[in-house]
Parts: sequence; C-alpha cells; structure tokens
Amino acid sequence: MRELVETARRWAAEGRAAFLARPVAEQGFGPRDPAGALLVDARGECVGALYRGVFDAELVAEAGAMAAGATARVCEVSVGADEAVSAKLTCGGRAEILLQPLSAVPAAWWELLGEGAGVALVTRLDAQAEHAVSEVIRAVDAPADDAERRAGELLATRRPGRDALYGQRGLVFVEAYPSAPYVVIGGSGELAEIIEAQALLLGWGAGLVGSVAEAEKLLDARRDAACLVMLSHDPEFDVPTVRSALALGIPYIGALGSRKTTARRREGLIAAGVSEADLARVHGPIGLDLGARTPPETALAICAEILAVLGGVRGPGPAGFGRTAAVGAGSCGSAGLSCRGRA
Repeated sequence: MRELVETARRWAAEGRAAFLARPVAEQGFGPRDPAGALLVDARGECVGALYRGVFDAELVAEAGAMAAGATARVCEVSVGADEAVSAKLTCGGRAEILLQPLSAVPAAWWELLGEGAGVALVTRLDAQAEHAVSEVIRAVDAPADDAERRAGELLATRRPGRDALYGQRGLVFVEAYPSAPYVVIGGSGELAEIIEAQALLLGWGAGLVGSVAEAEKLLDARRDAACLVMLSHDPEFDVPTVRSALALGIPYIGALGSRKTTARRREGLIAAGVSEADLARVHGPIGLDLGARTPPETALAICAEILAVLGGVRGPGPAGFGRTAAVGAGSCGSAGLSCRGRA
C-alpha cells in the first residue's frame, strides 16, 4: 500500500476517475502479500500488485460498472489451478475485492502512509456494500469501538494486516500498516554495519549512533517503531541510553556483552532507578540462539529476535537482565551472543 502513495496523490491532484482495490476476504492462492493493493483508473491503467495481475482487467471493468454516486463496490473474483500456474501463483483461489473511488479515501491516509507512520483505515460499508465511509486511525489513538480496537491490535503486530468484521449494519473492513521497525544501533564497527544492512534487507530502517543525546533523539523521533541494539560497552553510553529506551517504552531493547558486562549494566541500571520488571525487558545477552558464529550470523540472530519480540513470539534465547543469563561468555557470534574479552 505504501508504494501507491505517490501515484494516489498524483491521480487525486489530476482529478482522475480512479479506484483503490484490495481484498476483504480470500481463500486459496497460497502465500500472499498482506499489504497487496491496486490502483486502477477509468482508462485501464493499473498501479500496484494484487495476485500478480491476474484480475487487473476484471477489476478495471468492475470499477467502470460502479453505480453513479456509489462509494464502494465488492466483487468476487476467482482463478483456477491452470490459470494460477500461468500467472505464477502458488495455487488457485477466490477473493472478495473492495473497490472504492479514490475520492472516497481520506487524503490523510495517503499523507500518513507517506510519512511512514503506523496507521489503520477503518471502512464501514452499508448492507448493500454500495456506500462506505473510511476513517483513519493512528497507532496512538484510543479506540472508540470494536473496529478501532481491532485496528490497534493489528498495528501492534508490527506487520501489515487486514480483518473483516460483520455486524448488523454491514461490513466493517480494517486494514493496518504499522511503521516498519527502525533499529537504533549504539556503537560502531563491523557488526553494527552488518546489523544495519540486515535491517535494511528486511525493509526496516536503521541508524548508527555514538552518543546518549544522539540515541535519545532518534529513539524519541521513531518511538512508535524504534528498537535499540546496544553494542557499545562504554558505561557512560550504554546505561543511560538503555534507561532512556525503557522510559520511552521502546518495545525491543537488546545489549551485546559478556556476563561481566551484562552484570555491570544491570547494576548501573538498578542504581539509576530502573525496576526489576523493566530490567526483564532488556535482552542481554542478545539474539536468538541460532548457533551463530560469524558477524553476519550474529546480525541475523539479533534481527530474528527483534522480529520474534515485535510479533509476540517467544523463541529460543537467553534470559533478560531481570535474571541471570544461562550461557557463558563466548565469541560475539556464539549462542547467546555474549562477547569474549574484558568488559
């Protein structure tokens, strides 16, 4: 959806008769992009990706058949096994597609998507699915009803998601696009650069910082999507930065270090007034236990742990600062991702 922002804005400015299409229900097809969406105009131009284009012509025709004054149309599409193979889909399937005139989609939706904000769109359709009202919900908004509450739940998963809620008044369609994780890396060197590259490969953002002030500024600016990976062993840098991240409610905080360094950080945080409950939120030693040895493997293990934590999945790994780590000091890429050498 985010890749459609520029086109949507341009078409709206041009006053084009254009439509936004996305699935409200699906069956089959195999693995698919949960963020898939398509823009079509009355001339048949299509921008975006939905089922590898197999329904593009059909959706153009459906958009053209929308009744005058209507603000929504739900159409059913399907593809058989043979056609699916030709389109390079995993398998056949069917879907219900919601089409809305671009003019019926709030401008704020495209603006917030373009800014990279975590945002959801709640679209309420009437019983005939011919009229719809769409409302933009931000990640920080307090929910007013079940649909907005569901939007918040989807945003909290840190992955694009959609859901259809059916009630007496008709269909309520919820689609959420969280901010992509942004990894703030405290420190420098080979591992920091590889973590940054791994994060970018995943479609995340990343930035290297070398001071408390720099880290705090970036964490605060990216608060809804920030994660902290502390590689530095400087007590004047790591302890105050981790403390600030905890105070900001950053969802993932991890720190690389040996048992001795982990214990020193823990003592420093306690002295700074951090509670045991907050200490348990710090992952240290850092990373899932994947048997990593090399810096690239270590970066993979760290990013895998970030993904697991943001997704609410508990994977194999060491305890946090709130408990004694169960692994001994090893190389920077070892299981538990502690660090050999003096702390």
